[in-house]
Amino acid sequence: MAIQIPEKIYFKIGEVAEIVGVKTHVLRYWESEFNSLRPVKSRTNQRLYRREDIEKALLIKSLLYQQGFTVTGARQQMKNPQKIKIDPPVTLDAIIDRLACLRDALHRAEDDHS
Repeated sequence: MAIQIPEKIYFKIGEVAEIVGVKTHVLRYWESEFNSLRPVKSRTNQRLYRREDIEKALLIKSLLYQQGFTVTGARQQMKNPQKIKIDPPVTLDAIIDRLACLRDALHRAEDDHS
C-alpha cells in the first residue's frame, strides 16, 4: 500500500508529520541533518513543505527505520539516489497471503509423504 500524498502545493509541518508517520520534532531534526530536506519558510517563518520534500522525508524514514542506516549512512545514501533500494511496506494482507501459501505447501508436502 503506497502512501497517498494529497494534491496540494504546500503542506504545514503537522500535515507532513502525519503523512510520513513521525513527530514534528523528528522532521525538524532531519532538516538539520539532511541538506536536501529544506522546506521553504512563509513570511511568518512557518515551514511549508512541497511534495518533493515529503518524498525526501519518506525516503529518509525508509533508510533509517526500515533499512537500518544510521543518520550518517542515510546521508551517504542520499548522495547516490540511483543506488537506493526502497522496500515496499509490508501489509497485513501480504503477510496473510504468504502464510496461506506456506500452509498450502506444507499440506502438499504432507500429502506427498503419505
